[in-house]
Amino acid sequence: LLKLGFSKSKCDPSLFIFSTSAATVFMLVYVDDIILTGNSPSLLQKFVTQLNAIFSLKDLGTLDYFLGIEVKSLSQGKLLLSQDKYITDLLTKVKMEDSKSISTPMIGGQQLAKEGTLFDDPTLYRSVVGALP
Repeated sequence: LLKLGFSKSKCDPSLFIFSTSAATVFMLVYVDDIILTGNSPSLLQKFVTQLNAIFSLKDLGTLDYFLGIEVKSLSQGKLLLSQDKYITDLLTKVKMEDSKSISTPMIGGQQLAKEGTLFDDPTLYRSVVGALP
């Protein structure tokens, strides 16, 4: 990407930026997924062509969902980012989709003890805790 003229973001090591006086392109790379956006369709297509010559790319079309974040296009080029679906799917996974929401999931000051009730599936518990945003 650096050879294509992109510079690495100082804030996010996954973000690369290509900028000229006329256009800006942002590329977010996460493992084998890439999000490419910018204000110049011709420049975007140029980079897609260049990347496709190096890697086997598959265009998945409009961005709807990425890394647990739902993306909706609004008017004037704005985007709405939401994790509602991610959280709903997580609640469904642990059969808590009908639970009442509360601001704090545990009584304040409560002490956990080793002799407490064990979880039926500790792997599921670790999986859910690890999935929390």
